[in-house]
Amino acid sequence: MTTSYLLMVIAGSAVVTWIPRILPFILSKKVDFPKWLMDFLSYIPICILTALLFQSILEVRAGKLPAIDLLSLVACVPTFLVAIRTKDLMKTVIVGIVTMALLRLFF
Repeated sequence: MTTSYLLMVIAGSAVVTWIPRILPFILSKKVDFPKWLMDFLSYIPICILTALLFQSILEVRAGKLPAIDLLSLVACVPTFLVAIRTKDLMKTVIVGIVTMALLRLFF
């Protein structure tokens, strides 16, 4: 395998990865979507964050039922309270990271 071939494969992989991520944003700026579709699409970030949250709280082991990661669950409480109170993503993320770091430091 030559260096030029490897670089072409990496560049091609980068293009193939970026096209489905960038192209929808470019095309959506030129199209006016109906209100019902925009309302529906507004729920997508909440769904994605909820899926990521449950993925981090539940520990999945082969052949066993999912178990709850207690540290992650405890870290969610202050993070959730800050999210509700401030509605500021940066503060929420910082509280979550700091809470998890403190819990891992002491437990």
